[in-house]
Amino acid sequence: MKFTDGLWLVRDGININGAVQNYVVEKTAEGLTAVTQTTPITGRAATLNSTLLTVKFHSPLPGVVGVKIIHNDGVVDHGPAFELTKGTGDHVQIEETGTQTVLISGGLRVVINKGTHWSVDFYRGDERITGSGFKSMAYITDQDGNTFMREELDLGVGEFVYGLGERFTAFVKNGQVVDIWNKDGGTSSEQAYKNIPFYVTSKGYGVFVNHPELVSYEIASEKVKKAQFSVAGQSLEYFVIEGPSIKEVITKYTSLTGKPALPPAWTFGLWLTTSFTTDYDEATVNSFVEGMAERDLPLHVFHFDCFWMREYQWTDFQWDPRVFPDPVGMLKRLKEKGLKICVWINSYIGQRSPLFEEGKKNGYLIKKANGDVYQTDLWQAGMGLVDFTNPAACEWYAGYLRDLVDMGVDSFKTDFGERIPTDVVYFDGSDPQKMHNYYTQLYNKVVFEVLEEKLGKNEAAVFARSATAGGQQFPVHWGGDCYADYESMAESLRGGLSLGLSGFGFWSHDIGGFENTAPAHVFKRWLAFGLLSSHSRLHGSTSYRVPWAYDDEAVDVTRFFTKLKCSLMPYLYDVAGQAHEQGWASMRAMVMEFPEDPTCEILDRQYMLGDSLLVAPIFQENGEVKYYLPAGRWTHLLRGETVQGGSWRKETHDFFSLPLFVRQNSLLATGSVDTRPDYDFADGVKFGLYSLEDGAATAATVRDIKGAPELTVKAERKGSTISVTAEGSGKPFTLAVKDLGAIASVDGAEQADEATVRVNAGAKSVSFTITLK
Repeated sequence: MKFTDGLWLVRDGININGAVQNYVVEKTAEGLTAVTQTTPITGRAATLNSTLLTVKFHSPLPGVVGVKIIHNDGVVDHGPAFELTKGTGDHVQIEETGTQTVLISGGLRVVINKGTHWSVDFYRGDERITGSGFKSMAYITDQDGNTFMREELDLGVGEFVYGLGERFTAFVKNGQVVDIWNKDGGTSSEQAYKNIPFYVTSKGYGVFVNHPELVSYEIASEKVKKAQFSVAGQSLEYFVIEGPSIKEVITKYTSLTGKPALPPAWTFGLWLTTSFTTDYDEATVNSFVEGMAERDLPLHVFHFDCFWMREYQWTDFQWDPRVFPDPVGMLKRLKEKGLKICVWINSYIGQRSPLFEEGKKNGYLIKKANGDVYQTDLWQAGMGLVDFTNPAACEWYAGYLRDLVDMGVDSFKTDFGERIPTDVVYFDGSDPQKMHNYYTQLYNKVVFEVLEEKLGKNEAAVFARSATAGGQQFPVHWGGDCYADYESMAESLRGGLSLGLSGFGFWSHDIGGFENTAPAHVFKRWLAFGLLSSHSRLHGSTSYRVPWAYDDEAVDVTRFFTKLKCSLMPYLYDVAGQAHEQGWASMRAMVMEFPEDPTCEILDRQYMLGDSLLVAPIFQENGEVKYYLPAGRWTHLLRGETVQGGSWRKETHDFFSLPLFVRQNSLLATGSVDTRPDYDFADGVKFGLYSLEDGAATAATVRDIKGAPELTVKAERKGSTISVTAEGSGKPFTLAVKDLGAIASVDGAEQADEATVRVNAGAKSVSFTITLK
């Protein structure tokens, strides 16, 4: 939201009371409280009829400092509020001089100027990373009596801003106006399903605004050297999070707001759906499943979209008996084929659903101020919304989900959650403005916890469209409604990279696009992208997405990349473990892995899949692709070709290839199975040791099916000697030396050929050396 009219003027009707002078700074049990004046105090008379801002500084975690700016402190907070980690503050240090008061938290130092010119500066060591200057903190009113709180944080020369949720606009957010307000706007506009009031910058710090309601950002837009954010009301709280790397910022941010759960290994396989408005019954489903098997296409999850329930009755959780007369038997038969089952749900109850009367009678649906049930015809005729602030409504909704899990359902696609009205009343008195974005958190939490309760820890996964801060705890999320063209494929990737820089570890998208039907060449290029994503789903709107509906080559491309992904599961599941433990996205923007390379700061058409694999999807029919390799040696995973990075490359690829490179000094684990994603990853695992530099060390961890580390292999090179240690499973594995020439000898293990070492089953601790020719 803009308040000024250029550099000099204020917009008509706007009155800005900005912080200009420090009145006092006091130590408190939580940290520091400063009081700042919005007019200079020239004498006692100047203290009358004036406005003060109270600024509270606290630190829940090392390297994380909260700043709360308050005008009037008598406002009742009706909630909801983000569930944040609350530390003890024992790590905080306070220092004071004649001119400054300093709060120190980990590597972050906050300096409050005591002088007549108000300023708050944030330092990493001796480096000032950002700050709030003269009149930046402000209490603002407009001509209609509305009140706002604003902050402006400095942006340095060449500093780029990323994140703010799954945004499909330009990857670098500088110059953009961003409203944190969930909307069902598809992937082709400035609207977003997953609005997250958190950004991270290329300087290695992040800012989280602790407000679930509308947060309005002006990112180098209203004032080009400021990141401005504002909220309606009388107070504004934000956290500055110091890295110094982007990865460390995200680790601390997710320590504050919640780490992603670890999805079960089976979710990383290929998902196939009925699509949305297509006609289907059990015979149709069987034709898809059998068609995949006949063509040797590994399939791991089958999803039933909306019309598994009868039209007009969404959501009633009942299989439409006209097309699914024996749902229990059908699911049993599908599961006997090794499939997991997902079904579509939403949190809306159509008036024709039998649940509507239940919800109305028991007060389980959101109401209007006059006590009526809130209803709308947008989506389902006469539908109401489940009120998840009511514990009884949550249990009512969860009960139907439990019945479906008992029937054989393994996951739920939690669609919608964005079209939440604000002219309503909630059971617990929550502020409807705050609930607009926060509703999805309660919705996904109820569903996720049912799955966790019924199936066990690390066995729960939803397929969610909407989210707010903290939503990363309930994976997986997908990108929403995209068109079936290259432009939407690219905008989907931008959204996924932005979401990954907002603390979300797992992300998917509709392979081939949701709206319309893609030409075969788009579908085949999207297959490579989709199967080199965290999660992979074939889904559409009005047409089926089985590969043979496109052409015969699409079948072969599907098989090739599905089997490739399954074989990479020992590596990918360790990447997933890192997302769970550290908060790092599985699909990482290049700037996240290469923060010192200025070229990587703006790249949005390629990404790192974990820390070792670089993926550059192809967005042209003719197979041409232009991509960038950072400095170092890179080996093409499919072709084995090694090239030197530090430059742009332009190539043409067929449908069975794309730029897919292994980073130097990587120890890449691949599995012995390529037909499914959930197997014993350590049994017969193959390690590729890529371009290990003299003096460098590397390591790889293979996890078991529950995500626990089972085998860790480390390698270190000194001259022509590579020392290798393995701790863990005692299961056989091989290690192949890549791009370093032939092996002269091996001491302590069996040399299989001139490039490969074989370690047989037995000891759980193994050490050997490799001497290169």
